[in-house]
Amino acid sequence: MTIEPFRIKVVEPIRMSTAAEREEALRAAGFNLFKVPASAIIIDLLTDSGTGAMSSNQWAAMMQGDESYAGGASWVRFETAVKDIFGFQHVIPTHQGRAAERILASTLCRPGQVVPNNTHFDTTRANIEATGAEAVDVPCPEAADLATPHPFKGNIDLEALRAVLDGGAEIPFAMMTVTNNGGGGQPAAMENIAAASRLCRSRGVPFYLDACRYAENSYFIQQRTPRYAATPLIDIAREMFSYADGCTMSAKKDGMANIGGFLCTNDDQLANREREVLILTEGFPTYGGLAGRDLEAVAVGLYEALDQDYQTYRAASTRYLGRHLAQGGVPIVEPPGGHAIYIDARRLLPHIPPSEYPGQALAIEIYRTGGIRSVEVGSVMFGRIDKATGRESPAANELVRLAVPRRVYTQSQIDYTVRMVLEVAARRETLRGVRIVEQPPVLRHFSAVFQPLADRSAAAAAAATT
Repeated sequence: MTIEPFRIKVVEPIRMSTAAEREEALRAAGFNLFKVPASAIIIDLLTDSGTGAMSSNQWAAMMQGDESYAGGASWVRFETAVKDIFGFQHVIPTHQGRAAERILASTLCRPGQVVPNNTHFDTTRANIEATGAEAVDVPCPEAADLATPHPFKGNIDLEALRAVLDGGAEIPFAMMTVTNNGGGGQPAAMENIAAASRLCRSRGVPFYLDACRYAENSYFIQQRTPRYAATPLIDIAREMFSYADGCTMSAKKDGMANIGGFLCTNDDQLANREREVLILTEGFPTYGGLAGRDLEAVAVGLYEALDQDYQTYRAASTRYLGRHLAQGGVPIVEPPGGHAIYIDARRLLPHIPPSEYPGQALAIEIYRTGGIRSVEVGSVMFGRIDKATGRESPAANELVRLAVPRRVYTQSQIDYTVRMVLEVAARRETLRGVRIVEQPPVLRHFSAVFQPLADRSAAAAAAATT
């Protein structure tokens, strides 16, 4: 039996909203859950980024925060921890992961270039494509079969990667996201990471890891690869990073902190160029937009994420949510991921076409029913609009992600989540899609305004007038 390997020392009250309040909040937010105030949320599964509970050791370390502008003791402890686990020569702190992505992309990418990845998540893709380069996803074939379990559906397709590398385009770097957030929170196998690295290095292409859930990926390697069964998680992580030339990291995930990130490289000249951008946009290279206390929290959290008991609990709690939803007839990406459960809205709501955003419709209804905030990972987030024609191509999958914050919710709160989702699933035929009435040109899911469709005839009428 797996139990929480911690005790609760501080609690935060949850206000239990009413159905009428939730309906009002939805309308005020334009049916975009990113715009719903946190005070109107009962269970917040929007993201696991920066939403976790920090440990007593992290809070104690924060009291040592050295707020010196340059060369503070907190920076030294932070850099030492990152180098010990990740092994790269240069560590460049940033305020969060997307800042590391922006510095990397703006330093290396140019129009016409191509950057392959198992699956780029939203800000990674946006930062690459903001430079005029193209972000190309090459997930393994098993990732397309959402319903069939496979131990490493986060793998990159090595033959597809080879084709991109040999396709004639200029490639500034290649990436793998571990675990693969856009592909259902699925892990990548060590042998696949090593093989991708060999392919890239044989062609002189730098190989990077998007490492924000590196500890969870290390845990899955340990549990699903017999030769790593007795290997400590920190050693698995060190081997994983030994295959890379650098990484981007959001410490708001497996850094176990509420803010922070970093960019790493082994390239001396590149590091100097990246530090120049850092100074211009983030801060001095020994704090990078972070307070000393935040550097301290991350330095401790990076090790806590590699604790065996914690990772055992983390995987078990997420699996518990997934198994109970699946047993209740809700289709999910199998097997359950490390940080989140992904509901397959396309299978759950086959009567809602991608053009009416079934994932967004499902996420809205889950909030309306139980005050639970999730996030759409489908055609709202990843649909592609042709600039010439204005036509939209749907995403490969229509998912709703239930991201579980670290060390925050109890089993009874997860049980409540299961009950509310099953209640929505029981009346799935009554759900209708939505249309977008306002959207920005980039990362529209954060700020778009939606309008529910009363029925399919309304959708046709709306399409005819736009």
